[in-house]
Amino acid sequence: MEKIFAYVDFSYLEDISGGDEGFKKDLIQIFLKQIPEFIKNMHQFLEENNNELLAKEAHTAKSSVLIFSMEESGSTLKSIQLLAEENNINPIPKLLSLVEENLDGAQKELTSYLETLG
Repeated sequence: MEKIFAYVDFSYLEDISGGDEGFKKDLIQIFLKQIPEFIKNMHQFLEENNNELLAKEAHTAKSSVLIFSMEESGSTLKSIQLLAEENNINPIPKLLSLVEENLDGAQKELTSYLETLG
């Protein structure tokens, strides 16, 4: 890729797409739809003290962010998952804020990238 992104990296996406632009575009669009759902659901499950669903949502989100090589977010989501499974909620709001910030940045970068594709 000629562009350098701060939040996302297309290396893995390039590998799994085999350079198929349509496939890449589809995955990006799916991820962009998922981002607000991940954030909303994790906040809701945290507020409801539903640690089981919070852990599952963090796990699902982790899988999605790793497609875009968002290693830091993946690691943070893994921490949220494990903390929720251990019913150790206190550190989660701060970690969720970090993930939210990174997802917001990724969303902006990916939206901008899609606009360049036309």
